[in-house]
Amino acid sequence: MKGENFDGNDYALEAINKGAKYALVDNNNLENRNFIKVKDVLTSLQFLSAYHRTKLKNTTIIALTGSNGKTTTKELIHSVLIKKYKTTSTTGNLNNHIGVPLSILKIDKDSDFAVIEMGANHIGEIAFLTDLVKPDYGYITNFGKAHLEGFGSIKGVIKGKTELYNWLIKNNKPILINSDDEIQNKFINSNSIFFGKKINSKFVFKELNEDYVSVKYKELRINSKLIGNYNFYNIIAAISFGLYFKIDIKLIKNAIENYTPKNNRSEILILKDKKIILDAYNANPTSMRLAIDSFFKLSGSKALILGDMLELGNYSNYEHLQIINHLEKENCGKTYLVGKEFYKIKKNSNSISFYKSKRELISEVSKNKILEKNILIKGSRAMKLEELLNIL
Repeated sequence: MKGENFDGNDYALEAINKGAKYALVDNNNLENRNFIKVKDVLTSLQFLSAYHRTKLKNTTIIALTGSNGKTTTKELIHSVLIKKYKTTSTTGNLNNHIGVPLSILKIDKDSDFAVIEMGANHIGEIAFLTDLVKPDYGYITNFGKAHLEGFGSIKGVIKGKTELYNWLIKNNKPILINSDDEIQNKFINSNSIFFGKKINSKFVFKELNEDYVSVKYKELRINSKLIGNYNFYNIIAAISFGLYFKIDIKLIKNAIENYTPKNNRSEILILKDKKIILDAYNANPTSMRLAIDSFFKLSGSKALILGDMLELGNYSNYEHLQIINHLEKENCGKTYLVGKEFYKIKKNSNSISFYKSKRELISEVSKNKILEKNILIKGSRAMKLEELLNIL
C-alpha cells in the first residue's frame, strides 16, 4: 500500500525473495509471476476481509466503538471470554480502514469469539467498518468530545458512533446497552442487553469508591488494577458479556483482577517513592476531564502533566481553556501544561505553569524536581509524554 512517505510496491520483490508466496501490487510497471495485480491494494485488502468474514460461520463477532475506553474495554472483554472460549481480538488499536480488515483476516475459522475495535474521525466511517465486520453483537463505550475536527460537533460524534447501533437494529442483532447512558437508551431493539447501576438492568453492578476501580456484582467484590472511575463501565461491560455468554463469575473475577493496563493507557508505575499514572496514549476534552477528576480523588500530594488535545479544529481554544478553568477551580496540585494549544491561551496562575514545547518542560523538571507523590501524565498521542518518564 502507498503511504505518505513510502510506496509498498517498491518492496514487493524483496518480500517475495524473503519468503512471501505472493504480493498484491497496484503498480502496473512491476512484473513477477508471484505478483497479483489489482486496481487498488487498499480496496483489495478490504474486499478480502469482507470475503473472509463470510467464511467465519462459527465465530461470534463483537464489534465495539466509542469516544473513550475502546481499547481497554476490548482487552477486558477478550480477557474474560478467553477464560472459556477460543478468542481473538484487535491487536493494539488497529481500528481504522486498514486495521479492521487486518483484524478480520486474523480470525481463525475455529475461533469461538472475535472482538473487533472500530475507530473513526468522521461520519460514515463506522458504517463502512461495520459493514465489513458484520457483527453479531455490538457495544458503544460512550460519546465524548473526540475528533471534533472531523465530526464537527458532539452531535456529529453521536451520529457517527451510532452508525454501529443503526446497523445492529436494522439487522436485528443484539446490542449491549449501558442503562445509565441516556443517549444509548435511545438506540435499543428487542434484543438489547442492559447493564449498569439501575436495578431493572439484566446485569446490575455497584461501584465501590477505592483508588483502584472495584465493583460489586450481587455479593461478589471484584478488584481491578485500573485507576479512574471512568473505567467502571469498561469493566462492567466486559463482566456483562462474560455473564451473558455463561462464563462462571469466579473465572470472570479472575480475568478482571489479573488484567494489567499497558501501552500508556492508565498504567500505574511506581518509581521510587512516586506513583505515576501514565495515560499518554490519547486525550480529548472528555477523557481529560474524567482523568483529572479521578486523579483529584487520590490521597496524597499531586502534580499533573497535561499535553495538548489534538484534532479539535475550531473547538481547540475553547476546550483547552475549559480545562485550564477547571484546574484553577479545583486548585488541587501543581500543574504543568505543555504544547502549542495550551501555550497560546496561557494565563497567569499560582498553580499552573505553561510550556510551549516538551523540551522546555523537560528542562524545567530537570532543574526543579517534582516533589509530589502522585503524578498524572496525559496528552494526545503526538505529544509522546511517556518520554518524560526518564526525567521523572
